[in-house]
Amino acid sequence: MVLLEVIFWTTAAFIVWTHVGYPLFVSLLARVRSRPVRREGIEPTVTLVITAHDEQDSIEATVRGMLALDYPAARLSVLVASDGSSDRTDEIVLGLEAESGGRVSLLRCPRAGKVTAQDRAVRETGGEGASEIVAFSDANGSWEPGALRQLVANFADPDVAYACGNLRLRRSDGTNREGLYWRYELWLRENEARIGSITAGNGGIYAVRRSDYLESPDGRAGHDLGLVYRLVQRGRRAVSDPSAVAWETPARDLEDEYERKVRVSARCWQHVVSGRMLQGGGSLFLLQIVSHRLLRYESGLLHLLLLALAAVLTVFSGAHVLYGALLALQLVWLAMAVAGRLRLPVPAAGLAYYYFLVTWATVAGLWRYLRVGVPVTWDHAEGTRAV
Repeated sequence: MVLLEVIFWTTAAFIVWTHVGYPLFVSLLARVRSRPVRREGIEPTVTLVITAHDEQDSIEATVRGMLALDYPAARLSVLVASDGSSDRTDEIVLGLEAESGGRVSLLRCPRAGKVTAQDRAVRETGGEGASEIVAFSDANGSWEPGALRQLVANFADPDVAYACGNLRLRRSDGTNREGLYWRYELWLRENEARIGSITAGNGGIYAVRRSDYLESPDGRAGHDLGLVYRLVQRGRRAVSDPSAVAWETPARDLEDEYERKVRVSARCWQHVVSGRMLQGGGSLFLLQIVSHRLLRYESGLLHLLLLALAAVLTVFSGAHVLYGALLALQLVWLAMAVAGRLRLPVPAAGLAYYYFLVTWATVAGLWRYLRVGVPVTWDHAEGTRAV
C-alpha cells in the first residue's frame, strides 16, 4: 500500500509540475538568468515557402499577402510547394508567377506529405545564389506587414538557427477556448526563449537559417517539434518572437479542436516513443523537454492513473478519508466537464470541459499512433500548433 501511495503522490506531482510548477520555474529563471537574443534590423535574402494541397480557396490571398509584406521586394521570393494538388491551386499560382515578375514560383511535388514537400522546396532552392533564410507559412496564413522583418531580425544573433513568430487566433462564433490556452502557451514559450531555446514552435510563422536546415529522417517529423529539438541538440538555438505576428482561425467548436489535437498528439507520440527528443541539448533543455513536452503528452495517462489509485486507496488505505476527498475532487472535476459538454451555466464548466478534451486527446492520440502510426499526407491546412 505504501508503494501505491508513493506512486499516487508522484503522479500528482508530475501533473502539477507540468501545468503550474514548470511555467513558474521558467518565468523566474528568465528573470534571474536571461539570455537575450541579439536582434538587429538586418535584411537577409528570404525564400518564403508555402506548402499547399488543394488550397484553391485561400492560396491567392495568402501569396498576395506575402508579396505585400514590409520587406525589400528584391530580397524576398515566394515558393508554393504544391503537394499533389488536384484542384486549381497550381493554376492560380502559375498566374501569380507570371504576374509577379519572378517573385513567385510553383514547385509541383508528387503527393508525399507536407514535410517531404518542405524538404524538397529547401533542397531545390539551394545552390549558388540561394537565400540565406527560409521562412514557412501555412497555405491559409495571414501575416502582419512587419512580421517577416521582425522574424529575421533574430538571425543577427549567430547562435539562432530557428525563430517562430506569434500565432494569434481570430475570434470564432463557436465555443472554442483555444485563445486562453494559446496565450498561456505563447507566454511560456517566450520565457523559454529568454533562458535559451523553446521546446516547440508552430507551423504558421517561422524561419530557419538555410545553413542549419535539417531534412526529416522519415517524412513525418514535422518542423514544429522535431526540427526544433534536433537543432538544439546540435548546439544551435531556437527562439520565439512575439513581435512577429500571424493570424489563424481556430476550430469552430471544442469538438473540432479535439480532433485536431488528436492528430497533433499522434505526431508527438512518435517523438516520445522513439526517444529522439531526449538525446542531448544539455541538462536545462532536457529538463524543459521532459517538463513541457514529455509530461504534457503523458498527462492523460497520468490523470487516469491518479483516478484509479485514488479509488483503490480510498478503499484500502489507512488514510481513506484523505484519498476519498481527493477522489471526490476528481469526480467533481469530471462532473464539471460534463456540465461544460452540455453547455450548462456552471462557473468554470467550459474550461473544465476544454481541459478534459485536451487531456483526453493525448490518450486518443497515443491509441491512434499505436494503431495506424503517423500519416505523411493531409487534406487541407489543419493548423500545426504543437500541443
